[in-house]
Amino acid sequence: MNNIYDALRESHELQRSLCTRLTRTRAANPQGRQEVLQELKAELAAHAAAEERFLYAPILMDDRGLDASRHALSEHHEIDEAIEDMEALDPAGQAWGEHAKALAHKVRHHLKEEETRFFQVSGKILSNTEKVRLGRAYRSDYARMLQQLAA
Repeated sequence: MNNIYDALRESHELQRSLCTRLTRTRAANPQGRQEVLQELKAELAAHAAAEERFLYAPILMDDRGLDASRHALSEHHEIDEAIEDMEALDPAGQAWGEHAKALAHKVRHHLKEEETRFFQVSGKILSNTEKVRLGRAYRSDYARMLQQLAA
């Protein structure tokens, strides 16, 4: 069965891979650093927008999902701010590398928390039919957003 959680995990694996690339790209390759940051930024933005629409919003409608949804939304905001901070830095500088490690840590923390806590909370709220329907809607919106952000 291909549900919302399967779709999100695929994107999470891509994000983990991009975070690894981000932290391994050296200061001697500032262009490479910028390219990986932009790829990660687009992936995170498309993922967050679709996830917020097709997982967080339905969960926010149930009292059991309020705290978990609010927490996850605040982490999305923190990640957005961390990316903005990085974009203002010189990609050839040491500070950029330190910020890359901090960003990667934030992203990985969020993904782990989402997969171990949020998925369990939301899994109790959504029916199997809803999980499949939301998975299809997420994939469609995610692809549309990614294409829009890449343009």
